[in-house]
Amino acid sequence: MTVVRGLYQRFQRLIHEAAKFGVIGAIAFVVTTVGTNLLHFQVGLGPLTSNVIATIVATFVSYAGNRYWTFRHREGSTVPREYALFFVLNGIGLAIQLACIGVTYYLLSLTDKLSYNIALVIGIALGTLFRFWSYRRWVWVAPPGETTEAGVGGRRPMPPGPAMAGHPAGQHVPSRNGDGHAPGLLHANGHGDGDQTARTGPSTQGGWDR
Repeated sequence: MTVVRGLYQRFQRLIHEAAKFGVIGAIAFVVTTVGTNLLHFQVGLGPLTSNVIATIVATFVSYAGNRYWTFRHREGSTVPREYALFFVLNGIGLAIQLACIGVTYYLLSLTDKLSYNIALVIGIALGTLFRFWSYRRWVWVAPPGETTEAGVGGRRPMPPGPAMAGHPAGQHVPSRNGDGHAPGLLHANGHGDGDQTARTGPSTQGGWDR
């Protein structure tokens, strides 16, 4: 149990993001597969055209879910750049899907509904893996203070400063003049060692002024 708990704490953020991404991906998967099948087998559009249209619709669903839920804690860029990156990366994911469908439908001549859907599911799975990796890397990046080892936010704690010689770290050490200031330094009231002289009297080293 200790090992499992340690692994969870180490990859906590990744696990949470993957779970949320999976939920959004499942919704987008339903939109893509149902839309593709309806457009291809019911409406009569081509195998690739059907998938392109359904995937574009699913992309808008995916953007809203991932932007405002899965990766909402991560830093985005300006909205136009974020949109551009998101749709470019989704275009690459779509190309992966189309490659799987195209090979199955045109090269292997497997045009039946089962083969078509198997190729579609494989393409969606490969495209989804690429999208998850690319979103985290380029679209919504981790905050600068995030500790990647533990997978949680926050900054690393600053190490304690070195202790003064002979005294515990952080303990206030009064100076010889008793007011907490180092001798010879200018105090907040604008006076230096003159305060010490005023309290103790003139030094006897050179004798009393006459």
